[in-house]
Amino acid sequence: MPPNHPHIIRDFDESIRKLSESVISMGNQSRLNLQRAVEALIQRDIDRCKAVIADDSEIDEAERSVDAMGMDILLRFHPVARDLRLVISSMKAVASLERISDHAVNIAKRAKKMLSREEIREVRLIEPIYLMADELLRDALASFADRDSTTGRNLAVRDKELDRAHKRVVATLSQLLEEGGANSESYLHLILIVRSLERVGDLAVNVGEDAVFLDAAEDIRYAQRRYARESDDPDTDPAP
Repeated sequence: MPPNHPHIIRDFDESIRKLSESVISMGNQSRLNLQRAVEALIQRDIDRCKAVIADDSEIDEAERSVDAMGMDILLRFHPVARDLRLVISSMKAVASLERISDHAVNIAKRAKKMLSREEIREVRLIEPIYLMADELLRDALASFADRDSTTGRNLAVRDKELDRAHKRVVATLSQLLEEGGANSESYLHLILIVRSLERVGDLAVNVGEDAVFLDAAEDIRYAQRRYARESDDPDTDPAP
């Protein structure tokens, strides 16, 4: 059949639609896993910890499914321009989303260990860190779904605020850890949990960069990160 046969066009459009929807669905599930992991820690819910750990295999399967769909589209339809960018950016984005879910699992595993020990009030220090990471992830997914390169561009500078908050909390917890005591192990777990949340922010920025590539055909990875490092004002928009 010729490339412009209506049947092929319908198949192609349906494949592109399913690919895009699968990325967003996986992103929403990764975000939910992160939320559940943090809630499990704060609410001391051991069953929720176990559920997050058990559900990670679904995210792994979702990543494999998107990769398979992307390869199928490349081989069957030979997409060009924006459609080709969608395939490339989708396969890159799900790699970041899978790593976000891995961090959720790590948080759940550490939370599970902490729940066997005495509760410490410093657990609440992670809440603002989580909220910043979650907002970055939420907006990264929206930028990808809406083909919104403006939002995608802004994520790297916003991530600097998360980096600064991460450093402050780690400094506080490190001081407590150095002082020793019965809660030292819990403080160490919290430090590593906060580090996972900081990495979620970095991975959300990656998804935003994929959204910019999809929408505007620009690879902003290195220029964007360099600008974010050099910027002293977290509210300053990055250069185009």
